[in-house]
Amino acid sequence: MSYEDDDIVVLTTADGEEVEFVEIAGIAYRGNFYAILQPVELLDGMDDDEALVFKVERNARGEDNFLIETDEEIIDAVFTEYNKLLDKELNKR
Repeated sequence: MSYEDDDIVVLTTADGEEVEFVEIAGIAYRGNFYAILQPVELLDGMDDDEALVFKVERNARGEDNFLIETDEEIIDAVFTEYNKLLDKELNKR
């Protein structure tokens, strides 16, 4: 599968390894911004249709920091918002 460069987000792990993700969606929820990202190459323990939720925060230099979200309630809520957006788009067609 090919992706536009704009859709690719490269994150660095704590070990210094770079991992490429495809940005599936950006979701605003309760005053915060979250990104739904899917790894370009399958990560250990993930199925090929799974995605991760990251909270996006701006640092002092104006750069985006992606923090993996671990709160299951927030993850569920972000995916619910994403599904609502998908439903709206499908109903427009």
